[in-house]
Amino acid sequence: MKFARGVWPLLGLGSALVVTPATAQDFYAGKTLTVIAGSGVGGGFDLYARTVARHIVKHLPGKPNAIVQNMPGAGSMKATEFIYTLAPKDGTAFAIVFPGALVEPLLIGREKFRFDPPKLEFLGSANSGARLCITFHTSKVKTFEDARRMTATMGGSAPGDSTTDYTLMLNALSGAKFKSIQGYKSTSETLLAVERGELDGLCGLDASSFQAQRPTWYGTKLSNMLIQVSLEPKPDLTKLGAPSVWKYVPEENRKVMELILAQQEFHRPFIAPPGTPPPRLAELRKAFAATMNDKDFLADAKRQNLDIAPKSAEVVSKLVRDMYAAPADIVQRAAKALRQQ
Repeated sequence: MKFARGVWPLLGLGSALVVTPATAQDFYAGKTLTVIAGSGVGGGFDLYARTVARHIVKHLPGKPNAIVQNMPGAGSMKATEFIYTLAPKDGTAFAIVFPGALVEPLLIGREKFRFDPPKLEFLGSANSGARLCITFHTSKVKTFEDARRMTATMGGSAPGDSTTDYTLMLNALSGAKFKSIQGYKSTSETLLAVERGELDGLCGLDASSFQAQRPTWYGTKLSNMLIQVSLEPKPDLTKLGAPSVWKYVPEENRKVMELILAQQEFHRPFIAPPGTPPPRLAELRKAFAATMNDKDFLADAKRQNLDIAPKSAEVVSKLVRDMYAAPADIVQRAAKALRQQ
């Protein structure tokens, strides 16, 4: 015999006791929401985490507080593993991670990780967009044609982070001669190294983050925009002189690069633990969607030059599932492209 939710039979009695669960407002009232940024302080992902945290609480019943904790390491895989295995599964914790962290298990084997991206819960993505390769104005490498003829040192974090993955991808699939220097904790730290002359530049830099972190470089003579990397060229970047990557990718490499670039459709993914109760997950997703349309949030983001072009939880979930269903030969070639030194 089936019973409605909240109604349980009392054996031996001719009546039923109705149990009303705590409302979402009762749950969140007085609670603290923990937002994990899978990067160091000051980078683009950190800025998105803090901006979302400031505003999402207004859209959750009970108006909880929110704190941001930085958890850099292994291209956001440390933060992703934390969310998957250790974070509270009650709706009080979620994270923003590098999209590469969600792709890495596909490329080198899901069994090697303590998290499985298709099983994560997604709140959505704050934007989708283009990534850039840039060099400082002092570099001899000023165009992508230069980068195919001479070596440029490009800074990165670790495998799984776009600043490493895109550097290696462009070497393998479009003929660049970049030298990948890894170990930088955030894009802000990498950009400082560029300013100090330790590096020529970096690849995989989100265009909106670049504009936010170095507005005096963006579209000026202080930097060279070597190339824009996206599924479709962005007209504003084309006007600034950044050619599309597809100009340099031979047809036999196109499907491989398309698989890698699919992650740009969820450029700033927010993830929650698997096992989060469906009602709480629904509240978080609803609050995230409301935040993306909140005029105060949008004004806050605009002040920081943060691009907001959201994707829903359903869209991001489908994109991740579709990536993990890609043909094995394309996956193998993508993995090889991203792991060549």
